[in-house]
Amino acid sequence: MDFSLMWRVFPFFVEAAWVTIEITALALILGLVVAALAAAAKMSRSAPLRAIGAVYVSVFRGTPCLIQLFVLYFGGPQIGINLEPFAAGVVGLGLNIGAYMAESIRGALIAVDRGQTEAARTIGFSRFQTLRKVVLPQAARLMIRPLGVNTVALLKGSALVSTISVVELTYTAQRFIGSTYKPFEIFGVAALLYMVMVYAVARIVDLLDKRFAIV
Repeated sequence: MDFSLMWRVFPFFVEAAWVTIEITALALILGLVVAALAAAAKMSRSAPLRAIGAVYVSVFRGTPCLIQLFVLYFGGPQIGINLEPFAAGVVGLGLNIGAYMAESIRGALIAVDRGQTEAARTIGFSRFQTLRKVVLPQAARLMIRPLGVNTVALLKGSALVSTISVVELTYTAQRFIGSTYKPFEIFGVAALLYMVMVYAVARIVDLLDKRFAIV
């Protein structure tokens, strides 16, 4: 094993890892927003909104994320959507993970005892007040773990944006393999950095879980 090569390329991989973190963070924010809207739509009293939410979740959970990225980046210009690789990666990953997070959010909301909701309405709370003061604080605890799992999946899935020429960790590894012909060492460095990032996300989820558990 060529440790000297691994040491030489390490700074370049760290820089690429920051791009991976940026893509993951932005896609996570987009995914959470879309997930909240989709969950609200699926729980709405309006049949059209429920249908829209169901179609979105079914389409993005039922098709590969790689295909979604290709459709957005390569097929987008045909319908007037022209995105740079980085932006296409963020949007594609965000819409994909949002479909999974929507089910996590909806499941947590449904898990809250209906009796508490009915009690809150009985004492005069509006639907919004009931949601904000009674349902969400309890549902938040139930969302942490599933959303954490989704975040880890998003982080690892961000490697797919290398296929649309986003210069992140996996793309950087592929470029160095082309010049060094040492895939074991190169992918070993990339794998190490992915493990560090996944561990960091797992620790944050653990801290949040403990924080909400004592609230």
